[in-house]
Amino acid sequence: MLSEIILIIFYFLILIYSIIIHEVSHGVAALWLGDNTAKYAGRISANPFKHIDPWMTIMVPFLMLLMTGGRIAFGGAKPVPYNPYNLKNQKWGPAMVALAGPASNILIAIIFAIGAKLISIPSAIKIDIINNVRLADWSAISQVITGSTGSIFFTFFIIAIFWNILLAIFNLIPIPPLDGSKLLFAILPIKIETMAIMEQFGFIFLLIFILVFPGPLSLILNFFWLLFFGLAI
Repeated sequence: MLSEIILIIFYFLILIYSIIIHEVSHGVAALWLGDNTAKYAGRISANPFKHIDPWMTIMVPFLMLLMTGGRIAFGGAKPVPYNPYNLKNQKWGPAMVALAGPASNILIAIIFAIGAKLISIPSAIKIDIINNVRLADWSAISQVITGSTGSIFFTFFIIAIFWNILLAIFNLIPIPPLDGSKLLFAILPIKIETMAIMEQFGFIFLLIFILVFPGPLSLILNFFWLLFFGLAI
């Protein structure tokens, strides 16, 4: 039971740090493109307390874990502030700042996939761990990794891949306030008034999309999960 609790704690912590890195990446990209707002606000920092939102970063994922028996969680951090008018590239700058978040998550997933590949444990055990992480079956994982340091690290690496792929793909949905909407606005000739309406009712549009089109989203997530988990075996 203790090992299962420890696994859930790491599941939670890896999610939080993945979210924080995602947000810091927005600030780094903005700074690189000429805007110092995030830097002056102290948000280009690895200190988690600079980014934690008590509700979205702690309570929402914690309550979701509690309500689902440690199986499902999601959350967010305080958005990193930036001034799009300070960016060197006014057309593509906001999209580049937005895409820096998902890009950082994909990079993290690649790094951990390579690290997992280098862990020398049988492929059958790796596949078993991957399947159980996807199901969040902590009891089964606990039995598999007991007494094996390599299996323990492999599990943590797979959790990191799981969360970072989820964060990257979800945030690329082209609906405000998600990062993908900035790319949509840069590509399509959308009027400012239309953008304002989309941003005002973005959460409603997003909720409708998730409820009406869960199948395509799941297919895309599963494709990338399988791709990166395959690299880790």
